[in-house]
Amino acid sequence: MLKDILAQLPQVFSRYNIAMLAEAALTTLFLSAVGCLVGVLFGTVLSLARLSRARILLPFKVVAFVYVEVFRRVPFLVTLLVFFFGAQVLGFDISPLVVTLISTSVISTAFVAEIIRAGLAAVRPSQLEAAEVMNFSPWQTLCLVRWPQAWPLILPPVFGYFVLFIKDTALASQIGVLELTQAGKILNTKGFSALLVFATILILYFLISYPLARLGAYLESNLGASRHSRSHGQLR
Repeated sequence: MLKDILAQLPQVFSRYNIAMLAEAALTTLFLSAVGCLVGVLFGTVLSLARLSRARILLPFKVVAFVYVEVFRRVPFLVTLLVFFFGAQVLGFDISPLVVTLISTSVISTAFVAEIIRAGLAAVRPSQLEAAEVMNFSPWQTLCLVRWPQAWPLILPPVFGYFVLFIKDTALASQIGVLELTQAGKILNTKGFSALLVFATILILYFLISYPLARLGAYLESNLGASRHSRSHGQLR
């Protein structure tokens, strides 16, 4: 068995297959990057809407609440299939890659919005009251009081979610998107050893996600240290 696997190595890692794996890895990175970027941008907007006390924003606050609660509780695969078959029923001629981008953005926005909302809400009320006494505007309170204190609380779960999110993009293979898992399936159907093929896919996923996890740990450590220094300075 091991001899057969070793004999397949030159064929599995032929120029064509390496090019396909590279394309699949780039697609996985692209899906993850777009989903994370859109999640941070729109998730921030939704979290601020949910924390707002302005009556004029009440309808938007309700919509944001329903959106976050619904899509945080629906499996990514279900969301992906709903958008995929929904686009066909409605007559939209869009590629599976675009459908996946929309689905990943929708799910990512819901999860990141809740993480950011929880981080901002964790700021001590006394800090907000002090800002109000000093006649800070809502924007000043957000930028000068809430964000600096909330980031160390927001960053660790956000990066943890992004690492998990990279793995969730594997579900895009269900609608034919050429990402890493789909590339593994293609190689397996060519008769190559499933163990060899998916061990290779495993390593590629690790190489993509591990640097992101380390970056998150680095930023968490530095932000935590700076926050501790500021708190120590205030106490002195």
